[in-house]
Amino acid sequence: MRNYTVARVWGIPIRINVSLLVFLPVLAWLIGSGGQIEVYAGFIEALTGVGFDLGALRAGSTPWVIGVLAAVGLFASVTVHELGHSWVALRYGIAIESITLWILGGMAALSRIPREWNREFWIAIAGPVTSVGVAAVCYGVVYAVPPSLPVVRFVVGWLAITNVVLAAFNLLPAFPMDGGRILRALLARNRPYASATRIAGRVGVVFALLFAVVGALTFEVILLLLGLFIYGAATSESRTVLIDELLEGVTVGDVMNREPPSLSAGTSVAEFADRMLVERRTAYLVTDDADDVVGVATLAGLKDVPVGERDSTPVGEIARVLPRIASTADAFDTMATAGTRDGPFAIVEVDGVVTGLLSGTDFGRALTLQREFRGAA
Repeated sequence: MRNYTVARVWGIPIRINVSLLVFLPVLAWLIGSGGQIEVYAGFIEALTGVGFDLGALRAGSTPWVIGVLAAVGLFASVTVHELGHSWVALRYGIAIESITLWILGGMAALSRIPREWNREFWIAIAGPVTSVGVAAVCYGVVYAVPPSLPVVRFVVGWLAITNVVLAAFNLLPAFPMDGGRILRALLARNRPYASATRIAGRVGVVFALLFAVVGALTFEVILLLLGLFIYGAATSESRTVLIDELLEGVTVGDVMNREPPSLSAGTSVAEFADRMLVERRTAYLVTDDADDVVGVATLAGLKDVPVGERDSTPVGEIARVLPRIASTADAFDTMATAGTRDGPFAIVEVDGVVTGLLSGTDFGRALTLQREFRGAA
């Protein structure tokens, strides 16, 4: 879904996902409708001793004003929570690409996840600590707001309670939530990072299934969505860390298809098709009259040319221009950027000389070999 940048803090773009724009009115309605105001007023009074005139809070359109202010305040609190993570990460020299607010909360996108257990621990715990700090500030403000402003006093009291709940919920060891990352950091003190990630990921999957079951039994859509999110994120993180471990120290030059076949740009597509059948290859470098590589011809490009036009169509017309990368580039970083899509997606060079092609198949082959080799070792 599309994101919209609404502000910048410390140079970090704060983005709002479309899902949040849809969910905010629903959240405002949930807070302001039914008996929610009475319930929350009771909690606030029990914790602070500050009472409310319920008649004033329920009068006219006041419940909807409360709902809107509380919903916006909640996601402002989530933003501050994510800024807590970001502040500590920046102190460790880790850049923050963005903070995105969406239907299930917020996400601070770090440029990299630190492998040092203590750094990940402090970055992860900074969010809940920040939320507790916000709750403490709101708790104090409740006493400072005069009784003549019951709506403001109610919303601030509600935010005090909600921020404590936000901190506690995020401390659940359900990876990749804050508690899950704290768990991984503590596990990584005395075991390999990948092993710590797998354990934390499994714990996250257990919580995901628990949320999904409870959500299904209670018809809580948010819990179902949260369960699906945690399951997907936990398994994805575990897989990413495993791939990073397998490709540690591996370069693009180690992975690429070396010395791929080539043909001239003037070669007909029909001849190209014959060569593919004989040589059983699906990608060829295309060179010009000066023998410089101008692109790559693939089976996909062949399919775009009608059979009756293949004799008269030169390969140069179906050649794809691909980005070029150095053979010394890190394999994992390249894979993380380009993905593992089918077919060649980059031409590999050494000092400006083309030495190979890179595709998702090459990464798959390399990962299989690395996994089998390490298993045998």
